Parts: sequence; structure tokens; C-alpha cells
Amino acid sequence: MRTAVVEQHRMTQEFYRLTASEAAVITSARAAGGRVVAVGTTATRTLETIAQHTEGVTASSGWSELFIYPGYRFRTVNALVTNFHLPRSTLFLLVCAFAGRELMLEAYRTAIAAGYRFYSYGDAMLIQ
Repeated sequence: MRTAVVEQHRMTQEFYRLTASEAAVITSARAAGGRVVAVGTTATRTLETIAQHTEGVTASSGWSELFIYPGYRFRTVNALVTNFHLPRSTLFLLVCAFAGRELMLEAYRTAIAAGYRFYSYGDAMLIQ
């Protein structure tokens, strides 16, 4: 569904599951001063959905409708590995929320000039 007002967009539900052992690894890494690097937007939405419902990172499963766009305050994820996503997409808004719109637009200009591939099987980037 397209909408002119970002806050009116409703995300499609996406099932997530984080096991107790996965939660323990993340909790241990954070306690040791480590960072949480999400690999992909689904992992990001999973961890941030869990963070909205609990303190810390706990085992959980359910359906996420979390829409991350600029202005969102990340609670768990410190860095993100993800593809170059299509402009005007919810995924592009998520990376803009993480790194800032201007920085992402510059990264995309650089990627286009260098011939990077986009979409799901294209090149990836690390955003810190």
C-alpha cells in the first residue's frame, strides 16, 4: 500500500523467532561491551520488535508490523549489514533511519557511479 504520509503506512506482518540461545549470545556480547550487528532488515526488525516489548533481548516469537523510518530510536541494533534497496521503499527508509537520509543518498550515488548491483542479490553495505 502506498501512502503520501509515511506515518500512515502499514507494514505487512512478518513472523520472527529468537531462541533462548540466540538471545543469550546477544545479551552476553552486549554485557561485554560488544555491538549488535544485524544481518539484514528482517533481523533488524526482529530485534527492535522484541526491544519494544521487553527490557534487553529475550527469547521471543510472533508477528512484527514494526515500520522503521527516520526518527526511529534504535534500542538493540548498533550496526547493520544489508543490500542496497530500492529508493522509495520501506527498506530504504529503514537504512535512512539508521544512517541518515543524506548519508544514504550519497552512498547510493557512489554505488551507482561504481556500478554496484541493487535488489536482493546485489551488493551489500555495512552501516555503523
